[in-house]
Amino acid sequence: MYVNGNMERKENVHDEGEDMAKNAVLIPSVSLPADTVMVKGYDFNKGLDYHELFKTMIHCGFQATNFALAIEEINRMLHQRSVPLTEDQIDQIEEDEFIKRKSHCTIFLGYTSNMVSSGIREIIRFLVQHKLVDCLVTTAGGVEEDFIKCLAPTYIGSFYLDDRQLREKGLNRTGNLLVPNDNYCLFEDWLMPKLDAMLTEQKEKGTLWTPSKMITKLGEEINHEDSIYYWAAKNKIPVFCPALTDGSLGDMMFFHSFKNPGLVLDIVADVKRLNRIAMKAVNSGIIIVGGGVIKHHICNANLMRNGADYAVFINTSSEFDGSDSGARPEEAISWGKIRKNATPVKVCADATLVFPLLVGETFGRYYHYSRDNKGSKDSTACESSV
Repeated sequence: MYVNGNMERKENVHDEGEDMAKNAVLIPSVSLPADTVMVKGYDFNKGLDYHELFKTMIHCGFQATNFALAIEEINRMLHQRSVPLTEDQIDQIEEDEFIKRKSHCTIFLGYTSNMVSSGIREIIRFLVQHKLVDCLVTTAGGVEEDFIKCLAPTYIGSFYLDDRQLREKGLNRTGNLLVPNDNYCLFEDWLMPKLDAMLTEQKEKGTLWTPSKMITKLGEEINHEDSIYYWAAKNKIPVFCPALTDGSLGDMMFFHSFKNPGLVLDIVADVKRLNRIAMKAVNSGIIIVGGGVIKHHICNANLMRNGADYAVFINTSSEFDGSDSGARPEEAISWGKIRKNATPVKVCADATLVFPLLVGETFGRYYHYSRDNKGSKDSTACESSV
């Protein structure tokens, strides 16, 4: 009996241990709401339809779902943009054509310089060429690289080239892109007479130059349809660059100050100009590709209207170190830079991969359908908003 009893106690301990493990592992599930979306990917057995593929991404999970939510958020901006301004919303008093209210949703586009170094430049140019955005904010490289590419090309290289050898050969590496030093020499030859002319106008006419007005002037002077800023000047879309001196443009202005000193750029006037665009907006949408100064400059302008209505961020930065670059858009809600009732989206991805696809599924479809249908708006392009 003792032996049997001992065995019986061991069996009870074993049973209790098994029950404990099962209870720990197999916790009963609560019932999810009936409308909870199930995970499901695209079935290529149905054929090759990229529009349908992108639509199914919302059910895929991870960044694919965020990408699909970003499509929906931008389509909400475009849906608002298609609403005509009422008579009392038409900006008749404003004398500055560049900051006059133009649509029911003012769209701010911010991007870092590497986007212009890469082929994303052509995507941005498309948006500006067809007046699909209202305001640009970028860095010095985002301005100068556009002009330099009108003078000479940037080349594909590799992330793994010998940088010491590149230095000896006069080749500059941006990731896996190569920019010859000769490109900057061509830029200097093109730019210096423009700076001379600006200084003369400042002295003789009292012109108050700002970074945005300088970019407009250079956009007019480049006279090249491949240029983002050619189209920005032509379509009266302002381009703000609070860090305009942080790059080759700054180098050239530095050299120019020795040869022909006195040129002044007023950054305070540009802050006023940018903030007024945000304050005038009936609805405000922000699309920010990258981080740093361009991200904060747009968000801070929207603080002046108690936050943007729509927001999409695309970057690879993390929030753990408290940087503004990596901060999720929800953090901007706490500052009043995005509205409390907004549904902002952050896509954590390399923008060279996702931004062309995002533009294609939103602005691209909106523009081409509108053009093909003589100005009517594409119901499928804005289907997530209506």
